Amino acid sequence: MSKFSISVMGAILCALALSSDARSQTVPFDSERWEIRARESRIEDHLGRPSLYLKGGLAAVKASEFTDGIIEFDIAVAGERGFAGAIWRMQDQGNYEEFYIRPHQSGNPDANQYQPVFNGMAAWQLYHGEGYGSPVIYDLNQWMHVKIVVSGKNAEVYIKDMDTPALFVNEMKRETKSGKVGLSVGNFAPAWYANFSFQNMTAPPLKGKAKAAEPAPKGTVMSWMVSSAFDAKSLEKKYQLTPTDKQKLNWKKLDCETTGLANLARLQGIAEGRNTVFVRLIIQSNREQVKKIKFAFSDEARAYFNDRLIWGGSDIYQSRDYRFLGTIGFFDELYLPLNRGSNELWLAVTENFGGWGVRAMFEDMEGIEIK
Repeated sequence: MSKFSISVMGAILCALALSSDARSQTVPFDSERWEIRARESRIEDHLGRPSLYLKGGLAAVKASEFTDGIIEFDIAVAGERGFAGAIWRMQDQGNYEEFYIRPHQSGNPDANQYQPVFNGMAAWQLYHGEGYGSPVIYDLNQWMHVKIVVSGKNAEVYIKDMDTPALFVNEMKRETKSGKVGLSVGNFAPAWYANFSFQNMTAPPLKGKAKAAEPAPKGTVMSWMVSSAFDAKSLEKKYQLTPTDKQKLNWKKLDCETTGLANLARLQGIAEGRNTVFVRLIIQSNREQVKKIKFAFSDEARAYFNDRLIWGGSDIYQSRDYRFLGTIGFFDELYLPLNRGSNELWLAVTENFGGWGVRAMFEDMEGIEIK
Protein backbone atom coordinates (compact mmCIF):
# COMPACT_ATOMS: atom_id res chain seq x y z
CA MET A 1 0.00 0.00 0.00
CA SER A 2 1.36 3.44 -0.95
CA LYS A 3 1.98 6.24 1.56
CA PHE A 4 -0.87 8.15 -0.09
CA SER A 5 -3.27 5.24 0.39
CA ILE A 6 -2.23 4.86 4.01
CA SER A 7 -2.80 8.59 4.53
CA VAL A 8 -6.27 8.46 2.93
CA MET A 9 -7.19 5.38 4.95
CA GLY A 10 -6.04 7.09 8.16
CA ALA A 11 -8.16 10.14 7.36
CA ILE A 12 -11.22 7.94 6.71
CA LEU A 13 -10.74 6.02 9.95
CA CYS A 14 -10.31 9.29 11.85
CA ALA A 15 -13.50 10.70 10.33
CA LEU A 16 -15.40 7.52 11.20
CA ALA A 17 -14.12 7.70 14.76
CA LEU A 18 -15.20 11.31 15.09
CA SER A 19 -18.59 10.48 13.65
CA SER A 20 -19.04 7.63 16.13
CA ASP A 21 -17.74 9.79 18.96
CA ALA A 22 -20.34 12.46 18.26
CA ARG A 23 -23.34 10.11 17.85
CA SER A 24 -26.18 10.79 20.29
CA GLN A 25 -27.93 7.76 21.82
CA THR A 26 -31.59 8.06 22.75
CA VAL A 27 -32.56 5.39 25.28
CA PRO A 28 -36.34 4.81 25.59
CA PHE A 29 -37.43 3.93 29.11
CA ASP A 30 -39.03 0.69 27.98
CA SER A 31 -35.65 -0.44 26.63
CA GLU A 32 -33.87 -3.42 28.18
CA ARG A 33 -30.77 -1.22 28.39
CA TRP A 34 -32.03 0.28 31.66
CA GLU A 35 -30.99 -1.17 35.00
CA ILE A 36 -33.30 0.28 37.66
CA ARG A 37 -32.84 -0.12 41.41
CA ALA A 38 -35.39 2.04 43.18
CA ARG A 39 -38.13 1.92 45.80
CA GLU A 40 -40.64 2.76 43.08
CA SER A 41 -40.40 2.90 39.29
CA ARG A 42 -42.82 2.50 36.43
CA ILE A 43 -43.49 3.62 32.88
CA GLU A 44 -46.53 5.90 32.64
CA ASP A 45 -47.96 8.84 30.72
CA HIS A 46 -47.36 12.13 32.51
CA LEU A 47 -48.21 15.62 31.28
CA GLY A 48 -48.87 14.25 27.82
CA ARG A 49 -45.63 12.25 27.44
CA PRO A 50 -44.54 8.66 28.01
CA SER A 51 -42.23 8.87 31.01
CA LEU A 52 -40.31 7.09 33.75
CA TYR A 53 -41.70 7.61 37.26
CA LEU A 54 -38.83 7.19 39.71
CA LYS A 55 -38.57 7.43 43.49
CA GLY A 56 -35.84 6.42 45.89
CA GLY A 57 -33.11 5.03 43.70
CA LEU A 58 -31.09 4.97 40.50
CA ALA A 59 -31.71 4.14 36.86
CA ALA A 60 -28.53 3.45 34.88
CA VAL A 61 -27.92 2.67 31.21
CA LYS A 62 -26.09 -0.65 30.95
CA ALA A 63 -22.66 -0.60 29.28
CA SER A 64 -22.94 3.13 28.55
CA GLU A 65 -19.19 3.77 29.10
CA PHE A 66 -19.41 7.54 29.41
CA THR A 67 -16.41 9.73 30.30
CA ASP A 68 -16.99 13.07 28.57
CA GLY A 69 -19.94 14.27 26.55
CA ILE A 70 -23.53 15.47 26.85
CA ILE A 71 -26.48 14.10 28.84
CA GLU A 72 -29.97 15.43 28.08
CA PHE A 73 -33.44 14.72 29.44
CA ASP A 74 -36.75 16.30 30.35
CA ILE A 75 -37.86 16.32 33.97
CA ALA A 76 -41.12 17.13 35.73
CA VAL A 77 -41.55 17.72 39.47
CA ALA A 78 -44.46 18.81 41.65
CA GLY A 79 -42.64 21.10 44.07
CA GLU A 80 -42.51 18.98 47.23
CA ARG A 81 -39.21 18.36 48.98
CA GLY A 82 -37.22 16.19 46.62
CA PHE A 83 -33.86 15.54 45.01
CA ALA A 84 -33.92 14.47 41.37
CA GLY A 85 -31.31 14.57 38.64
CA ALA A 86 -28.65 12.65 36.76
CA ILE A 87 -25.53 10.59 37.39
CA TRP A 88 -22.46 9.91 35.25
CA ARG A 89 -19.13 8.07 35.37
CA MET A 90 -20.91 5.54 37.56
CA GLN A 91 -18.59 2.74 38.70
CA ASP A 92 -21.20 0.95 40.82
CA GLN A 93 -24.30 1.73 42.90
CA GLY A 94 -22.25 3.71 45.43
CA ASN A 95 -19.69 5.56 43.30
CA TYR A 96 -20.54 8.23 40.72
CA GLU A 97 -20.83 11.94 39.95
CA GLU A 98 -24.26 13.49 40.49
CA PHE A 99 -26.29 16.61 39.81
CA TYR A 100 -29.81 17.05 41.17
CA ILE A 101 -32.42 19.76 41.62
CA ARG A 102 -34.23 20.70 44.84
CA PRO A 103 -37.72 21.74 43.68
CA HIS A 104 -38.69 22.94 47.17
CA GLN A 105 -35.77 25.42 47.05
CA SER A 106 -36.79 26.93 43.69
CA GLY A 107 -35.12 30.33 43.25
CA ASN A 108 -32.82 29.92 46.27
CA PRO A 109 -29.01 29.67 46.13
CA ASP A 110 -29.24 25.94 46.90
CA ALA A 111 -31.93 25.18 44.31
CA ASN A 112 -29.65 22.46 42.93
CA GLN A 113 -26.50 20.54 43.79
CA TYR A 114 -23.42 18.96 42.27
CA GLN A 115 -21.83 16.32 44.49
CA PRO A 116 -19.46 13.37 44.18
CA VAL A 117 -20.68 10.11 45.73
CA PHE A 118 -18.04 7.86 47.27
CA ASN A 119 -18.88 4.48 48.78
CA GLY A 120 -22.58 5.28 48.89
CA MET A 121 -22.06 8.53 50.81
CA ALA A 122 -23.74 11.80 49.82
CA ALA A 123 -21.52 14.86 50.25
CA TRP A 124 -23.66 17.99 49.88
CA GLN A 125 -22.75 19.17 53.40
CA LEU A 126 -19.09 19.24 52.30
CA TYR A 127 -19.56 20.87 48.89
CA HIS A 128 -21.80 23.92 48.97
CA GLY A 129 -21.88 27.47 47.65
CA GLU A 130 -20.43 28.75 44.39
CA GLY A 131 -19.58 26.00 41.93
CA TYR A 132 -21.84 23.46 43.62
CA GLY A 133 -25.30 25.01 43.30
CA SER A 134 -27.09 28.04 41.83
CA PRO A 135 -30.45 29.85 42.07
CA VAL A 136 -32.89 28.60 39.43
CA ILE A 137 -36.66 29.10 39.34
CA TYR A 138 -38.35 25.85 38.33
CA ASP A 139 -41.54 25.33 36.33
CA LEU A 140 -43.58 23.04 38.55
CA ASN A 141 -45.86 20.40 37.03
CA GLN A 142 -44.38 21.19 33.62
CA TRP A 143 -41.65 19.57 31.58
CA MET A 144 -38.22 21.22 31.88
CA HIS A 145 -35.28 20.37 29.66
CA VAL A 146 -31.90 19.69 31.27
CA LYS A 147 -28.53 19.37 29.54
CA ILE A 148 -25.28 18.44 31.30
CA VAL A 149 -21.99 18.89 29.44
CA VAL A 150 -19.11 16.95 31.01
CA SER A 151 -15.54 17.75 30.01
CA GLY A 152 -12.53 16.51 31.99
CA LYS A 153 -12.72 17.83 35.55
CA ASN A 154 -15.44 20.38 34.71
CA ALA A 155 -19.13 20.35 33.82
CA GLU A 156 -21.88 22.77 32.82
CA VAL A 157 -25.56 22.33 33.60
CA TYR A 158 -28.31 23.95 31.52
CA ILE A 159 -31.87 24.06 32.88
CA LYS A 160 -34.64 25.31 30.55
CA ASP A 161 -32.30 27.86 28.95
CA MET A 162 -30.02 25.98 26.56
CA ASP A 163 -27.90 29.03 25.77
CA THR A 164 -26.73 30.04 29.25
CA PRO A 165 -25.46 27.52 31.80
CA ALA A 166 -27.24 27.57 35.15
CA LEU A 167 -24.19 26.06 36.88
CA PHE A 168 -20.50 25.69 36.10
CA VAL A 169 -18.83 22.94 38.13
CA ASN A 170 -15.29 24.12 38.65
CA GLU A 171 -13.86 20.79 39.72
CA MET A 172 -15.52 17.41 39.83
CA LYS A 173 -14.06 15.48 42.73
CA ARG A 174 -13.95 11.90 41.51
CA GLU A 175 -11.34 10.35 39.26
CA THR A 176 -11.91 11.01 35.55
CA LYS A 177 -12.91 7.48 34.60
CA SER A 178 -15.43 5.98 32.22
CA GLY A 179 -18.68 4.71 33.73
CA LYS A 180 -22.41 4.46 33.24
CA VAL A 181 -24.86 7.33 32.85
CA GLY A 182 -28.30 7.48 34.35
CA LEU A 183 -30.83 9.16 36.61
CA SER A 184 -31.31 9.50 40.36
CA VAL A 185 -34.13 10.40 42.75
CA GLY A 186 -33.99 10.59 46.54
CA ASN A 187 -36.36 9.01 49.03
CA PHE A 188 -38.75 11.95 49.28
CA ALA A 189 -40.82 13.26 46.34
CA PRO A 190 -40.73 11.37 43.03
CA ALA A 191 -39.81 12.77 39.62
CA TRP A 192 -40.83 12.01 36.06
CA TYR A 193 -38.35 11.77 33.18
CA ALA A 194 -38.75 11.80 29.39
CA ASN A 195 -36.54 11.94 26.28
CA PHE A 196 -33.29 10.71 27.82
CA SER A 197 -30.21 10.72 25.61
CA PHE A 198 -26.46 10.83 25.96
CA GLN A 199 -23.59 11.57 23.62
CA ASN A 200 -19.99 10.46 24.08
CA MET A 201 -17.54 13.17 23.04
CA THR A 202 -13.87 13.90 23.54
CA ALA A 203 -13.35 17.05 25.64
CA PRO A 204 -16.50 18.92 24.53
CA PRO A 205 -16.07 22.72 24.74
CA LEU A 206 -17.55 24.58 27.69
CA LYS A 207 -18.76 28.16 27.75
CA GLY A 208 -17.40 28.79 31.23
CA LYS A 209 -13.81 28.64 32.37
CA ALA A 210 -12.42 26.90 35.41
CA LYS A 211 -10.95 29.15 38.09
CA ALA A 212 -7.45 28.38 39.27
CA ALA A 213 -7.53 26.68 42.66
CA GLU A 214 -6.53 29.01 45.46
CA PRO A 215 -3.90 27.56 47.77
CA ALA A 216 -5.11 26.58 51.21
CA PRO A 217 -4.15 29.10 53.92
CA LYS A 218 -0.85 28.61 55.69
CA GLY A 219 -1.25 26.25 58.62
CA THR A 220 -3.93 24.14 56.92
CA VAL A 221 -3.67 20.43 57.62
CA MET A 222 -3.23 18.75 54.23
CA SER A 223 -3.26 15.07 55.20
CA TRP A 224 -4.52 12.83 57.99
CA MET A 225 -4.08 9.29 59.17
CA VAL A 226 -7.58 7.78 59.17
CA SER A 227 -8.61 4.73 61.16
CA SER A 228 -10.92 1.88 60.29
CA ALA A 229 -14.58 2.56 61.13
CA PHE A 230 -16.19 1.70 64.44
CA ASP A 231 -19.36 2.42 66.42
CA ALA A 232 -19.65 5.90 67.97
CA LYS A 233 -21.37 4.30 70.96
CA SER A 234 -18.05 2.73 71.96
CA LEU A 235 -16.82 6.21 72.94
CA GLU A 236 -19.62 6.93 75.39
CA LYS A 237 -18.01 7.80 78.74
CA LYS A 238 -14.62 7.11 77.15
CA TYR A 239 -12.54 9.90 78.69
CA GLN A 240 -9.12 8.31 78.18
CA LEU A 241 -7.83 6.23 75.27
CA THR A 242 -5.94 3.09 76.22
CA PRO A 243 -3.52 0.85 74.30
CA THR A 244 -6.34 -1.68 74.04
CA ASP A 245 -8.56 0.92 72.32
CA LYS A 246 -5.83 1.69 69.82
CA GLN A 247 -4.70 -1.81 68.90
CA LYS A 248 -8.10 -2.57 67.34
CA LEU A 249 -7.60 0.06 64.63
CA ASN A 250 -6.13 -0.07 61.14
CA TRP A 251 -4.85 3.12 59.52
CA LYS A 252 -4.63 4.69 56.06
CA LYS A 253 -3.26 8.03 54.95
CA LEU A 254 -5.76 10.41 53.31
CA ASP A 255 -4.50 13.46 51.45
CA CYS A 256 -6.81 16.47 51.57
CA GLU A 257 -8.26 18.30 48.59
CA THR A 258 -6.74 21.65 47.60
CA THR A 259 -9.04 23.43 50.08
CA GLY A 260 -7.82 21.28 52.97
CA LEU A 261 -11.03 19.24 53.05
CA ALA A 262 -10.69 15.55 53.84
CA ASN A 263 -13.71 13.68 52.45
CA LEU A 264 -13.59 10.60 54.66
CA ALA A 265 -15.95 8.67 52.38
CA ARG A 266 -13.10 8.37 49.88
CA LEU A 267 -11.73 5.57 52.06
CA GLN A 268 -14.88 3.82 53.30
CA GLY A 269 -18.61 4.09 53.75
CA ILE A 270 -20.66 3.72 56.90
CA ALA A 271 -22.83 0.83 58.07
CA GLU A 272 -24.63 -0.32 61.18
CA GLY A 273 -22.04 -0.25 63.97
CA ARG A 274 -19.45 1.49 61.74
CA ASN A 275 -20.26 5.20 61.61
CA THR A 276 -17.12 6.76 63.13
CA VAL A 277 -13.40 7.03 62.42
CA PHE A 278 -10.45 8.61 64.17
CA VAL A 279 -8.40 11.12 62.22
CA ARG A 280 -4.96 11.59 63.74
CA LEU A 281 -2.21 14.21 63.74
CA ILE A 282 1.22 14.00 65.39
CA ILE A 283 2.36 17.50 66.38
CA GLN A 284 6.06 17.93 67.06
CA SER A 285 6.75 20.96 69.26
CA ASN A 286 10.15 22.49 70.05
CA ARG A 287 8.94 23.69 73.47
CA GLU A 288 5.97 23.78 75.82
CA GLN A 289 3.43 26.13 74.27
CA VAL A 290 -0.25 26.61 73.48
CA LYS A 291 -1.44 26.51 69.88
CA LYS A 292 -4.88 27.34 68.53
CA ILE A 293 -6.36 25.02 65.95
CA LYS A 294 -9.59 25.79 64.09
CA PHE A 295 -11.50 22.85 62.72
CA ALA A 296 -14.60 21.89 60.79
CA PHE A 297 -16.37 18.55 60.70
CA SER A 298 -19.50 16.73 59.61
CA ASP A 299 -21.45 15.55 61.52
CA GLU A 300 -20.18 15.00 65.10
CA ALA A 301 -16.72 15.07 66.65
CA ARG A 302 -14.80 14.35 69.85
CA ALA A 303 -11.24 15.53 70.41
CA TYR A 304 -8.68 13.45 72.30
CA PHE A 305 -5.37 15.19 73.01
CA ASN A 306 -2.54 12.97 74.20
CA ASP A 307 -5.21 10.31 74.85
CA ARG A 308 -7.43 12.52 77.01
CA LEU A 309 -10.91 13.66 75.95
CA ILE A 310 -10.91 17.47 75.89
CA TRP A 311 -13.90 18.43 73.72
CA GLY A 312 -17.01 17.23 71.91
CA GLY A 313 -19.52 18.83 69.57
CA SER A 314 -22.30 18.27 67.04
CA ASP A 315 -23.10 19.91 63.71
CA ILE A 316 -25.86 17.50 62.68
CA TYR A 317 -28.57 18.78 60.32
CA GLN A 318 -30.88 21.16 62.25
CA SER A 319 -28.84 20.73 65.47
CA ARG A 320 -28.44 24.52 65.87
CA ASP A 321 -31.89 25.55 64.64
CA TYR A 322 -34.39 24.39 62.02
CA ARG A 323 -32.54 26.33 59.29
CA PHE A 324 -29.10 24.86 59.98
CA LEU A 325 -28.19 22.46 57.18
CA GLY A 326 -25.18 20.89 58.84
CA THR A 327 -22.84 22.23 56.16
CA ILE A 328 -19.20 22.05 57.15
CA GLY A 329 -17.46 25.21 58.40
CA PHE A 330 -14.81 26.53 60.79
CA PHE A 331 -17.21 26.94 63.70
CA ASP A 332 -14.99 25.49 66.43
CA GLU A 333 -11.48 25.90 67.81
CA LEU A 334 -9.23 24.37 70.45
CA TYR A 335 -6.22 25.64 72.37
CA LEU A 336 -3.78 22.75 72.59
CA PRO A 337 -1.31 22.68 75.54
CA LEU A 338 1.64 21.19 73.67
CA ASN A 339 4.40 19.37 75.45
CA ARG A 340 7.94 19.61 74.16
CA GLY A 341 8.39 16.76 71.71
CA SER A 342 5.61 14.61 70.28
CA ASN A 343 1.90 15.29 70.85
CA GLU A 344 -1.11 13.51 69.34
CA LEU A 345 -4.49 14.95 68.41
CA TRP A 346 -7.20 12.41 67.60
CA LEU A 347 -10.61 13.52 66.34
CA ALA A 348 -13.40 10.96 66.35
CA VAL A 349 -15.65 12.02 63.45
CA THR A 350 -19.14 10.50 63.26
CA GLU A 351 -21.38 10.60 60.20
CA ASN A 352 -25.16 10.87 60.30
CA PHE A 353 -25.98 11.78 56.68
CA GLY A 354 -25.10 14.37 54.03
CA GLY A 355 -21.30 14.32 54.15
CA TRP A 356 -18.47 12.82 56.20
CA GLY A 357 -15.50 15.15 56.41
CA VAL A 358 -13.02 17.20 58.40
CA ARG A 359 -10.82 20.27 57.96
CA ALA A 360 -8.32 21.87 60.33
CA MET A 361 -5.97 24.86 60.39
CA PHE A 362 -3.39 26.01 62.91
CA GLU A 363 -3.29 29.70 63.72
CA ASP A 364 0.49 29.68 63.25
CA MET A 365 3.14 27.02 62.69
CA GLU A 366 5.99 28.64 64.62
CA GLY A 367 7.83 26.03 66.64
CA ILE A 368 5.71 23.10 65.50
CA GLU A 369 5.79 20.50 62.75
CA ILE A 370 2.99 18.17 61.67
CA LYS A 371 4.01 14.56 61.22
